[in-house]
Amino acid sequence: MKQADFHALRREEKRKAFERKKARLQAARAKALEVKQQTSGQRQSNDSGALIPDVFVGRFEFVRRGGIVYVDSKLLKDNIIVPMEHMHGAHEGDKVVVRLFHHGSKRHMPEGAVIDILGPDGDNNAEMNGILAEYGLPYTYPDVEVDASETIEDEEIKRRRDMRNVFTFTIDPTDAKDFDDALSFEALPDGQFEVGIHIADVTHYVKPDTDIDREAYSRGTSVYLVDRTVPMLPEILSNTICSLRPDEDKLTFSVLFRLDKNARVLKYKICPTIIRSNYRLSYDNAQEILDEIEVLGLPAVQNDPLKNALGTLHTMAQKLRKKRLDNGAIAFERDEVKFDLDEQGKPIAIHLKPATDSNHLIEEFMLLANRTVATHVAKELKKPFVYRIHDKPDELKMGKIENLAKSLHFPQEATLAKMLHKAQDRPEKELLEQLAIRAMAKAVYSPDNIGHYGLAFTHYTHFTSPIRRYPDIMVHRLLKTYLYKEGTAADHEQLDAWCRHCSNREQMAASAERTSIKYKQVEFMQEHVGKQFSAIISGVTEWGLYVEVVDNQCEGLVPIRNLRPDDYYMYEEDNFCLRGRVHDRVFRLGDRLNVRLEMADLSRKQLDFALT
Repeated sequence: MKQADFHALRREEKRKAFERKKARLQAARAKALEVKQQTSGQRQSNDSGALIPDVFVGRFEFVRRGGIVYVDSKLLKDNIIVPMEHMHGAHEGDKVVVRLFHHGSKRHMPEGAVIDILGPDGDNNAEMNGILAEYGLPYTYPDVEVDASETIEDEEIKRRRDMRNVFTFTIDPTDAKDFDDALSFEALPDGQFEVGIHIADVTHYVKPDTDIDREAYSRGTSVYLVDRTVPMLPEILSNTICSLRPDEDKLTFSVLFRLDKNARVLKYKICPTIIRSNYRLSYDNAQEILDEIEVLGLPAVQNDPLKNALGTLHTMAQKLRKKRLDNGAIAFERDEVKFDLDEQGKPIAIHLKPATDSNHLIEEFMLLANRTVATHVAKELKKPFVYRIHDKPDELKMGKIENLAKSLHFPQEATLAKMLHKAQDRPEKELLEQLAIRAMAKAVYSPDNIGHYGLAFTHYTHFTSPIRRYPDIMVHRLLKTYLYKEGTAADHEQLDAWCRHCSNREQMAASAERTSIKYKQVEFMQEHVGKQFSAIISGVTEWGLYVEVVDNQCEGLVPIRNLRPDDYYMYEEDNFCLRGRVHDRVFRLGDRLNVRLEMADLSRKQLDFALT
């Protein structure tokens, strides 16, 4: 190729790439703003027609006749002017929350008023509260009256199935305080087993149309940031009265199963109960016991109630999991990112915590309870209900995955689940998993059941976490109304509105959780600028490669300028790669690279890498 032709081609491709990038960024910004619309009050359209939220978070600095807020969010292209009469005590360098009263124009910057001062910019508490405020999530709990007592009346005990003498335990994260589920286990004389999934009876204490109920509905969910939990319910309820703590009588709503040795459900019962947990285990504790059982064998521990229960339930959970995966369920085994923080909240280490057999044990029995409740209401009661639904993947994206799988010689009739399973020991594993995640729809709540694609269930709901999810409270109330004539059931229209609200709050909470992880990862990596890392390409765009460090899942960008300087890279969307026009070097989604950290910008929560 002649040099003049090469440069002409390069200019034309740059122009096209710029137009594609501009269109995508505008679409992404409009979509993000549309989602945020439901959490931050009134909106006004900007020049391009996109909706602008009216609340932002940023760093306050003094300027002539007032101040300016340098906003954290990328959704607003300008910073915000704060007139002197609207500074409300803000000091230089404060992290503040500001509400717009003028959205700006081509000639004027947006103007707003400081509505809260979170603390010094860069302070851990201020930054975490700023993330919550950015997504329209509460960072304080109002004073609400909790009309509840730990004392359980005799009349209440009489109307429940008393299971305080049945062996029962909880398994939760090490730092958890809100134990909302427990398992009971009893071997029956005929070789069968009774397994109880017991869920904290939150609705006994949280009544409809009370201040606590309205606050819980507004929040929709507890939020789990790196260094804190922002609870949906007051801590006296979530951590004390409702929490299934050991050696304390607790009110629960339960699904009791009679199972055979192959984990087949012979019959079940949904009923209110009272329990008394014998053990509080962490996942690590439970895994140590399961490891010991694997060495000794299950028969050797049958005289130990805890080990016998854990070992038998683990065997059943494995069978439940195998059946679910054989039916087409998709399992993404992504490690959990955990941080070691110092007293100031600064990250000093990052750990990746993989899911273990103890995690799978709890997961499978919670899935069994949720599926059973949803199926019972749909098929036996045939009443309006709250379902957890998950639509099929995007057809266009799935078509690209199928074309790629065909080129990699996967069987053409293979489902997505089977392709991912077959790829576990192949070099294409990372590529297919990344593409599958991008093709997936988001799971949401709805009164209209379409099944759950990812779990391969025709009926599914959320029943097992009412301490931290409001939809579970809705499910408990509906069940009590249908089964025991307690209260009044909402109609389809009302359920639909509630489901939409809860789905939105869940997505905002998930975004805040991801942002807090990203912030702490960038803060941690500030100490590692110039170091080299092994990474995986997690995204491919016209402007560069997104890479994820293997050891800690920190993600950043390799700008296209940091690729080989004597080549021009073309973005091939259908092939998920950048290809050099001169040297034909290809960077594909899922490829492994060695990279060097060039920059860690905490204010933008951004890492920049270069190839080594």
